[in-house]
Amino acid sequence: MKLIIQIPCYNEAATLEVALNDLPKHIDGVDVIEYLIINDGSTDDTVEVAKNWGVNYVVNFRNNKGLARGFMAGLDACLRNGADIIVNTDADNQYCGADIEKLIQPILRGEAGMVVGERPIDETEHFSPLKKQLQHLGSWVVRKASKTDIPDAPSGFRAYSRHTAMRLNVINEYTYTLETIVQAGRQKMAVTSVPIRTNAELRPSRLFSSMFGYVKKSMLTIGRALMMYKPLYCFTCIAAVFGIAGLALGVRFIVYLCMGAGDGHVQSLILASMLIIIAVLCGVIGLLGDVISANRKLLEEIQFELRKMDYGSGHEEVLTKTKKSEDVKND
Repeated sequence: MKLIIQIPCYNEAATLEVALNDLPKHIDGVDVIEYLIINDGSTDDTVEVAKNWGVNYVVNFRNNKGLARGFMAGLDACLRNGADIIVNTDADNQYCGADIEKLIQPILRGEAGMVVGERPIDETEHFSPLKKQLQHLGSWVVRKASKTDIPDAPSGFRAYSRHTAMRLNVINEYTYTLETIVQAGRQKMAVTSVPIRTNAELRPSRLFSSMFGYVKKSMLTIGRALMMYKPLYCFTCIAAVFGIAGLALGVRFIVYLCMGAGDGHVQSLILASMLIIIAVLCGVIGLLGDVISANRKLLEEIQFELRKMDYGSGHEEVLTKTKKSEDVKND
């Protein structure tokens, strides 16, 4: 059983060594533990710190690609290097490294393919009251969209089995945390969570510059993921809103017409017609989206089979070995 712990990094030279020192060196039930960082276009000494510490693999981007792209590149490198379990954690040492053992237990027991670490949000001192409320709200929305019971959806402290990791696809360029839960829930993957601890804040979060920006990007990510996996449901709901409004105005016009006052309410008839047309168009879009979604499922199955063939065959030529690490070059 091989575990690879991956850490996305962007100018993390000041905190990376602290995070690496906190990671476990041995876990019962795991034969090999290796370490990988994703250097997302860092301009400081992040890579040197990682190599000096002794990480096994470094995935390099020449320029900053964002958290979601970095996460997927890390999964790819972990799978290519034979990981049976992949753990994702942060370079700012937000999460307690000792809890990795707890995080992977549901996978070792065969109970889940994806495990999310549940932070004690309300007890975390460096979270503002507004951020705590937004974290709870965002997690609630994700639970409804994904039909899972994950209490801390934005948590980046996660474990994946090899099989689950090969099925993941992240489309947005913002973050992987929300989309992967919606995707896993809608694909009926086994997803669970375990309570974890957090460490004191070493630096402010870099994922968002403002609460408004965080909420906007998160809602767009959730909405997009839901439309990808449940297009007919989403567009039927939208069509229902316009259709009910249009029918209500149409009935209102008929009532006035029967009362002999129809001439003064022609505008209502025009608006009702427009709303009903919009509702019909939304319904048609939903049907087309459902057909596209079915084709996407077929493509995902093909991709999964190709990944099994690809990762199983090795492809050592993409790895350039150094004394202490292996650099995976990414454009």
